[in-house]
Amino acid sequence: MELVIIGLLGGLITGISPCILPVLPVIFLTGGAQSARMDGDANPASRLRPYLVIAGLITSFTLVTLLGSLLLGALGLPQDVLRWAGIAVLVLIGVGLLVPRFEQLLEKPFQKLARRTEVQNRGSGYGVGLALGTVFVPCAGPVLAAIIVAGSTGRIDAGTVVLTMSFAVGVAVPLLFFALAGRGLVERIRAFRTRERGLRIAAGIAMLALAVGLVFNAPQVLQRLVPDYTAGIQRELTDSPDARRALDLGGLVTDENEDLDRCTNGAPELESCGTAPGIRGIEAWLNTPGGAAVDLEDLRGRVVLIDFWAYACINCQRSIPHVVAWDAAYRDAGLRVIGIHSPEYAFEKDADNVAAGARDFGISYPVALDNSLSTWTNYRNRYWPAHYLVDAEGTVRHIAFGEGNYAATEKLIRELLEDADPGVALPDATEVADETPAGGTRTRETFLGSSKDVNYGGTGPYRAGDGAYALPAVQPDDSFALDGSWRVESQYAAPSGEGGGSIRLRFRADEVRMVLAGAGEVRVRLDGGSEKAVVVSGTPRSYAVAQHAGDEGAHVLDVEVSRGVEVYSFTFG
Repeated sequence: MELVIIGLLGGLITGISPCILPVLPVIFLTGGAQSARMDGDANPASRLRPYLVIAGLITSFTLVTLLGSLLLGALGLPQDVLRWAGIAVLVLIGVGLLVPRFEQLLEKPFQKLARRTEVQNRGSGYGVGLALGTVFVPCAGPVLAAIIVAGSTGRIDAGTVVLTMSFAVGVAVPLLFFALAGRGLVERIRAFRTRERGLRIAAGIAMLALAVGLVFNAPQVLQRLVPDYTAGIQRELTDSPDARRALDLGGLVTDENEDLDRCTNGAPELESCGTAPGIRGIEAWLNTPGGAAVDLEDLRGRVVLIDFWAYACINCQRSIPHVVAWDAAYRDAGLRVIGIHSPEYAFEKDADNVAAGARDFGISYPVALDNSLSTWTNYRNRYWPAHYLVDAEGTVRHIAFGEGNYAATEKLIRELLEDADPGVALPDATEVADETPAGGTRTRETFLGSSKDVNYGGTGPYRAGDGAYALPAVQPDDSFALDGSWRVESQYAAPSGEGGGSIRLRFRADEVRMVLAGAGEVRVRLDGGSEKAVVVSGTPRSYAVAQHAGDEGAHVLDVEVSRGVEVYSFTFG
């Protein structure tokens, strides 16, 4: 019952949120206006059309959300296939609304889903709804995030289905209300009742406009321009302990992982947190004979350290030397380290890039490419890096999120090795310096991609697409601003002018690194000092661009970026 309530409320909130705006004109016209009674119409439209349009939308949205990723994965197809297929269908239906005979041909396969009389009355609308559902992407709040995680990782159970269906019903209520309002408006205004052909043309144009907008990501731009007036309500719905447990923002709670809650982050003593969840959904393995998979069941009798990381993550880069040292020191004593590479950026999904990163860090232990975040989700993880320490019986005994806590983790590794083999001869503790920066004074990680841009301090909106930018007269601390012509993509920004572009970064930290890709050059100047050139080529990775700036006060980094270089983020140490 709890999942039903959370799903319904989450769907209702989503159904009145700004992210619904792009589909409302289509719902209004195709679902509502087309079912209105027209003056002198001997063959009146089906009164069920609004309900069938919404039913079709919810049906396809539910199936795509729960099964789309699994189906595409099984067929070896990219995830964008469904989106582009949906856009293509929208174009076909838009043309069908402009050419009635073509629409009848499109809806013919769905005639058996509605009564024959409904199909004869200018189509039932169910086919229109099915097409809309494939491209209907509402705001990914906590409820929908839990559903998507379950669908993409195959963790679909009765609870997931209940949550999904109740969410779909919740979304359907405001959409149906809007469709019925469209019908009511047309029937109340006589000027509309005599212009059926004009309404059909308007509906076709709206459908084609939505398709074109989806191609250029216009709905996302609109969502960023309109304040999310439902965000506070979403937080109130999901912030309660019961809701968090039901949804778990790091992945659905299952019988396999529910006991992980017993572990305290960074605890100084061993705890008992249930059997370690399985490693699943791995695309490939590195550093194993013939790329063979590693099964935790085969490692019983050994102490296992599971390290979640990503090669371009600055926090992971400071943590990895400790993990590599533990592997070298304790492998002969019975420790087995498994790296779960869970990518943050698209380029981190490339096996060659990960292999190059692993070589650079001296990683020789097995590395699993968790490109679909299946194992990440199965461990309900939310951090880069994250360490899960498993004893010889397969029980999770310690969890540490983020940087630091290395001495405590190593102490517990030694305890578990001695528990597994009381006669083991352990080497001296490793002596890798802890370079975790002091917290509270550094600028937060700063992303330049439109999907999660952080700390933008320039004038005007920061949005996806090509744009001209200029440095502000006054720029806030802990922010970046662009100058020149730039193309902003979902995960990075790149200069689009022949002469490149520039970035001004105001920050507080001792070290600045940039995650860069492409080929070219970046020239940086710290606090107006001498210029430093950084050559960008090869594997996308993190580059050190400024060091020893000092922790006190704010600093300014001026960056000149040549054309051909992609800037993903700034990270700070």
